[in-house]
Amino acid sequence: MRVFISKWFQRFAAKEGISDEVLLEAVARAGQGQIEADLGGEVIRQRIARPGQGKSKGYRVIILFRRGERAFLIYGFSKSQRANIDEDEKRQFKEAARHILTLTERQLSALLKRGDFVEVEANEQEVS
Repeated sequence: MRVFISKWFQRFAAKEGISDEVLLEAVARAGQGQIEADLGGEVIRQRIARPGQGKSKGYRVIILFRRGERAFLIYGFSKSQRANIDEDEKRQFKEAARHILTLTERQLSALLKRGDFVEVEANEQEVS
């Protein structure tokens, strides 16, 4: 499975000290069916732990997710900052999923080249 992070999410993860390994692990859990919240329309929400702490007070990440193919981490927030996303945001994420998950390789390559997304490569960890 290919895993991508948006430009915005890349800044968020760097600021919060969230490693690529932790992000890949959240996608791997989803690939194994361990999804925290299925928001519909190929949009899921996963919990990830703060460095050195547990998931319950950690972060929530929104992933556009097509099992076995692609995952795009596009938004994240800390549980202490906000409880959840609202219905308007959920609708916007579903609309984004309809477009992003159907990108051709050529379109995706153009977005990667432009810097809108970065592909996260698994080192020794396999993401299924």
